[in-house]
Parts: sequence; C-alpha cells; structure tokens
Amino acid sequence: MTLYSKPWRSYEDQLDELHRRGLIVTDRPKALECLERIGYYRLSGYWYAMRERSGICCPLDPATGRKPAKVRTESFVLDTFKPVATFQNAVDLYIFDKKLRLLVLDALERIEVALRVDVSHHLGRQDRFAYLKPDLFHHSFSAALDPKTGLTTHHDWLAHQARLINRSKEKFIEHNRSRYGLPLAIWVACEVWDFGALSRLYGGLKEADQDHIAKCYGVSNGRIFATWLRSLNYLRNVCAHHSRLWNRNVVDQPKLPPPAEVPALTAFHTDAQLRARPFQLFCIAHHLLKIIHPASQWGQRFKRLLEEDFPALDHLGLNLHGMGVDPGWQTRPW
Repeated sequence: MTLYSKPWRSYEDQLDELHRRGLIVTDRPKALECLERIGYYRLSGYWYAMRERSGICCPLDPATGRKPAKVRTESFVLDTFKPVATFQNAVDLYIFDKKLRLLVLDALERIEVALRVDVSHHLGRQDRFAYLKPDLFHHSFSAALDPKTGLTTHHDWLAHQARLINRSKEKFIEHNRSRYGLPLAIWVACEVWDFGALSRLYGGLKEADQDHIAKCYGVSNGRIFATWLRSLNYLRNVCAHHSRLWNRNVVDQPKLPPPAEVPALTAFHTDAQLRARPFQLFCIAHHLLKIIHPASQWGQRFKRLLEEDFPALDHLGLNLHGMGVDPGWQTRPW
C-alpha cells in the first residue's frame, strides 16, 4: 500500500496531460465539455485500449527484484497512446457503449419481470408465503450456516427482501400491508425483488423446482440456468451503474447446456476467449426474450446497433471481436 499522491487537476490540465501522452485532440472546447460532463476516469475506460503496449517481456519478482522461479511473459499497457488515437475516438466508443447498455437493460427488464412471475407462481402453488418456508428450499440455502455470520443464505435473503419491502413506495405494497399486514403473499412480494434477489432465490430452490422453471426456457438443467441468472444479474449491475460494457471481461461465466438444447450458444462451447466476453450473455438474453416475447424485435435492433453504430476503429485494432462476437454472428436468426 502506498499513499495516494496524485494532485487535483483542472479539466484543462487533464486534457493537456492526455495531449502530452500522444492523444490527438481535434476540438479542444468539445473535449473539455466531455471531460466536464462525463469525467476523466469514466472516459479512461474507453481510451485504455488505445494506449500502446510494450514488447513481450518477463516481469521480475517484485519481492526479490530477480527473475521469478516460474517464468511468464506478457506485454504491458504503456502511458502513451497509439499515434492515430484521438479523443473523439474514445467519445464515439463511449456513446456506442451507452446505447448498448440501454438496449441490454431493455431486454433484462422483460426477462426479470417474466422470471418473477414464473418463480412466484410456482412457489405460490406450494405455499402463499413460500419464501418463509426453509423446507421448500435446498439444504445449502436454508440450513447451511455461514461460518462468519452464523446465518443461513436464506436468513440473509429474507433480510434483503425486508429492506426492499420497507423502502418500497408502491401503492399496492402499502395497500397489502395496511389491509392484510405482513408477511406479504409471494405473488405480491415478488414485485419488489431486484434481479439479485430473484437470482439468489432461484439458486436456493430445490433441484426439481429449478428444473421445472428452467425447462420453460429450453434448458433441462436448473443448475445451469441458475448460472445464467447469476451472470445476467452481473450484466444488469454493469448496465445500471453505467459501467463500460462492450469489451468487459466476464469473470463469473455462465455454464452452457448441450448444443442441441440451445443451438444459439454452440459457438461458445469450444472458444474460451468468446466465453470471457459479454456477447455470449447478449445471446443468452436474446434466447430468453424469444421465448418470453416471440414477436420481439429486440434481436434486430441489437444487430442493427452493432452494424451501424460501432465506430470505425480498425486503425486502432478495435472492432466487435473485442465484444466476443462469433464468426457467424450476423447470420444468426435475430
């Protein structure tokens, strides 16, 4: 740990520093306006890939300053920019990414709403207050104790749901609380669940219940479907917090069903690099949307966005492959 020593800098100084590092600024007033309205660090995520890289080298062991026992070679991102990189290139990529996030959020909203209905309807058939009943959930969710807190995942989930209910201003929540009191029936309570609450509750269901819901979406294994929801929740959080999306590295990757079950995901089975990028998650969202709303035009809008709005950045080595598109992505049945 070292003390943070970087000084405060005005927008003019920030732009001057970028210029000194080789970033071309063709319209200074407009660039300053972008720094003022978007911010240096948010934009830095988009010009990061425009920086030059070192040659292949072998890093020394930071503890000894010597060659490490296990040699690994890599290149490093330098502070200087590629000679053709411009400030406007970064802004154009930022604008594309913003449009992408909004479109993805549109899909995730419809998926979240449909899944709320599926989970609450299925559990509600067993008990109107099913979310309170530990015996309706998998042992790992309802009985296994966290060694740090001494609580079950179910306890933690119930506390989260209670917070969601208490801060809700929805009239139907107020009506049900005043007329019937607590607890709320699951088909009422589900309307306050966020994607994270929905994903965690589904992950805590018994396997038979998971399978029953997953089969509605063409996936026979409910544990695989649980990883889909977890990854889509991650995707939703990236979008909701306005973070860079288009070439993000997906660490918590979803598991894949057999190719025959979901042919749209076949390309990702044999390519680890594609699985580490967000395009796979977009394909999963599209698969779910086609089941939820067969007449949806979301796929066509998504394809059009990629074809028409991704900026021309081939001169910087940036293209849709950074998103993880498969070779035949344009011929998919969007």
